[in-house]
Amino acid sequence: MRKTDRPQIELPQISRRRFVTGMAAGAALLGMPAGLAANAPRPNPAPQTLRGNRFDLNVNYMPVNFTGRERTAVAVNGGVPAPILRWKEGETVTLNVTNHLAHDTSIHWHGLILPSNMDGVPGLSFNGIKPGETFTYQFPVTQSGTYWYHSHSDFQEQIGHYGAIVIDPAEPDPVAYDRDYVVMLTDWSDESPQDIYARLKKEGHYYNRRRRTAGDLWRDIREKGVAQTWREREMWNEMRMSDRDISDVTGYTYTYLMNGQTPDANWTGLFRRGEKVRLRFINGAAMSIFDIRIPGLKMTVVASDGQNIEPVTVDEFRIGVAETYDVVVEPADDRAYTLFAQTIDRSGYARGTLTPDPSLRAEVPAMDYAPVLGHRDMGMAHGQHGGHSMGGNTGGMDHSQHAGHDMGGSTGGMDHSQHAGHSMGGSTGGMDHSQHAGHNMGGPAMVGKTGNLGRAGFGSNAPVRHHPTEFGPGVDMRAEMPMSGLQDPGIGLRDHAERYNRRVLTYADIRNLTPTIDRREPTREIQLHLTGNMERYMWSMNGIKFSDAEPLVLKYGERVRVHLVNDTMMTHPIHLHGMWSELETGDPEYIPRKHTVLVQPGSTISYLVTADAYGRWAYHCHLLYHMPGMFREVRVV
Repeated sequence: MRKTDRPQIELPQISRRRFVTGMAAGAALLGMPAGLAANAPRPNPAPQTLRGNRFDLNVNYMPVNFTGRERTAVAVNGGVPAPILRWKEGETVTLNVTNHLAHDTSIHWHGLILPSNMDGVPGLSFNGIKPGETFTYQFPVTQSGTYWYHSHSDFQEQIGHYGAIVIDPAEPDPVAYDRDYVVMLTDWSDESPQDIYARLKKEGHYYNRRRRTAGDLWRDIREKGVAQTWREREMWNEMRMSDRDISDVTGYTYTYLMNGQTPDANWTGLFRRGEKVRLRFINGAAMSIFDIRIPGLKMTVVASDGQNIEPVTVDEFRIGVAETYDVVVEPADDRAYTLFAQTIDRSGYARGTLTPDPSLRAEVPAMDYAPVLGHRDMGMAHGQHGGHSMGGNTGGMDHSQHAGHDMGGSTGGMDHSQHAGHSMGGSTGGMDHSQHAGHNMGGPAMVGKTGNLGRAGFGSNAPVRHHPTEFGPGVDMRAEMPMSGLQDPGIGLRDHAERYNRRVLTYADIRNLTPTIDRREPTREIQLHLTGNMERYMWSMNGIKFSDAEPLVLKYGERVRVHLVNDTMMTHPIHLHGMWSELETGDPEYIPRKHTVLVQPGSTISYLVTADAYGRWAYHCHLLYHMPGMFREVRVV
């Protein structure tokens, strides 16, 4: 092995004393008092960049201070975020990951196409990395672009266990730029993730501080009259839902970070006037969806989830949890620009600065108005009330079945080692099993053979069919007339063209830069419903939580359409491990490939999957506290 193949940074040695101290810190993370005095926020060092094809990564506890209160994070090589790993397409990388924590850990290489035993999901890919042990990941790098890595054990991702991956292409890069920066967006809380999850399980809207007030009531009466205001309030009250329940966890507890820096610390990237600057945005947050803009600069989006796309110029774009977008900007003036990433619920923001001079700062814009959920977000197409099913009760939700038991999954977070699952028998046919109560409950609906599925690239023609398992205490609503999410910028962005004269990116704008590789038509379609009960904080697919669900079985080599129906009023980023999700945007010649697909409330979206990777793969919502329930195993056999 050449000496230059090693990372070009000397790594600190972990002493036995520090490991023992780390075990005490681990107890604090699990809810024990930290015993640390409050002090001023401490600057967080910028992430290292490691190059080469052989890496030693050490996972350990690390003291951090983002808010004036000393807390303990889980860090890789002493950094939050973890080091930026810079690889070269076509090489084979070796990564020795040593666990210095008091409990198991893991690393999942998000968006990378690799052997299933290298994917890093405990219970599916491998057994996890025990305290004091080293696990060696080794796999060929078969792609280029912007990706990231994070723990898939417990809730470690929330407390710092994440980092960026940049893979330089083997061939000349089709994107021209003079310099590039990783811009990783995350959310930090001084509360332990176990405490956050426990509070959500007790009260799903615990962190929502924008619920309606008496002042809102009087304003609505003045603007809409008593009768209309009463009707609207009655509907929401009967459903026991809030039209302002946009995010589960908000700025009430979160501090939003850009490359590990708070808004006050202000991450800064330098440029020279006239340069093309590539910004590699990564949403590594646990629960936060961001809307990004750079006032005074147009952004040309050149890649989505690491894949090159036809360049599209916008003023603003939404990035779901776990998505990545690369943009190129061309500052024409010697002035500073603010990178502004406000959360979907407008409860906070991350920010940084692009500047030719470190002494220059740009104004931080005010956040946009806080969005309010409407009929469209409830799956009521065209604002019609009649077609919306709420828990099987014509007038709203049927609460008579709501037992007190928990269908949201264990509090253990993402470690799925206890869930082996069983094979879905008979899943290869073209039959619709959705109406067969008592048989394969919660399995996906299968529709049609090739001639009935509609042309590849144009999406699903299948009617929405609800499973028998969607009628129970774990599901508080079902979308009967969901609309396509392709051309929808999303809640809170839909009027920005008219209101602010901003062009907002939609999925319909995305076309792959190179032609579609697999041009076959799908031979079957799987319709999956994203389901939940917000009040009880239960999340599932088809009304079935992960621990009770059977795997989705794909036959190696087949071409399948996945049709997602979001029966909730939350926005869900859905991530399939090991294979591409080829988004059907209406152009079969240039279908964009994604690893994470954002599904709007009360909407549908579909994508094609080529089952070209044997093994057991995770498939889940990437909102950390939804994942214990809204999760499936996918088996390719």
